[in-house]
Amino acid sequence: MIKTWLFMKRMVILTEILLPEKSGGRICCENRFHLHKRSDHRLDTGIISEEREILMAEKTNVMRILDQHKISYTAHCYLQTDAVSGVEVASVLGENPAQVFKTLVTVGKSGGHYVFMIPVAEELDLKKAAVCVGEKSVEMVKSKELLPLTGYIHGGCSPIEMKKSFPTFIHQTAADFATILFSAGKIGWQVEMPLEGLQAVQPVQTADLIV
Repeated sequence: MIKTWLFMKRMVILTEILLPEKSGGRICCENRFHLHKRSDHRLDTGIISEEREILMAEKTNVMRILDQHKISYTAHCYLQTDAVSGVEVASVLGENPAQVFKTLVTVGKSGGHYVFMIPVAEELDLKKAAVCVGEKSVEMVKSKELLPLTGYIHGGCSPIEMKKSFPTFIHQTAADFATILFSAGKIGWQVEMPLEGLQAVQPVQTADLIV
């Protein structure tokens, strides 16, 4: 039964459009779900209805938070691709790597934690990051510390809905795009939205962060 379900899941591309009710003054628009797949998979229209239910059932906590705040977003699922790195994810989504951001968690000399979002093809400049947060130095947290600290695992870390809200900064080029993409809090899922949408649910400042 499980094997059949997985086989069926791999065969479908689906775009689902949701139209939440308008809410005064809040960012509220249509939310879309896109399932991306490897090019060798064929479309089977006979199971679109079931795939729709699967996608809806697999909403991440990040998506639920955005729904609660009436924030417009597009969810992209790339589970059925071979993408692993951020650059590969951008490629299978057909997006500009400069527009797709990875979420990095650091610890400062003082012991404080900070979140930095930078384009997937770029490298965080630790000196710039330290200056940005007023620390003598910062370093990346160890992978084993990420889950207990944030509630997320490596490869599925989102700036939204961490266990604790940490000071969060995004590379300044994010403001140049109509929308940006970042992890939806689960490996295989990305959300796309305007920077203002992210800032509506999580305080995020822009800064020069890359090497």
